[in-house]
Amino acid sequence: MSESTPVRLADQDLAALVPAWLTWAQAAERLGVTPAKVRTMIRDHELAAAVPVPGTGQQVPADFVDDEEMLPVKGLPGILTVLHDGGYDDREAIAWLYLDLDLPGRPIDALRENRGSEAKRRAQAMAF
Repeated sequence: MSESTPVRLADQDLAALVPAWLTWAQAAERLGVTPAKVRTMIRDHELAAAVPVPGTGQQVPADFVDDEEMLPVKGLPGILTVLHDGGYDDREAIAWLYLDLDLPGRPIDALRENRGSEAKRRAQAMAF
């Protein structure tokens, strides 16, 4: 791939993009639910999971969990739903949230700083 060709979202190195990951059991503990509920939350696009390093199981980015509220970060489920409706899988959605492709700052930072409406607007524009 030439230097001018951007790396596709699906090909991003998630281990390098995402600073900390949680196993489903760790995510469940932080959320105060069971690992089965975490699986349901991933299926329902309240959370997203991917395999950050080959040979490991699916994990959830630690930034997706609001430890104080014991919930997914505010606005995350809406953005994940928009991205999935636009044809993106969890791996691509996670990569998008951690890149600042055409915005000032990363969408995940906007969510964590309670500026989710801007991130959701960008997701809608990108997904459709």
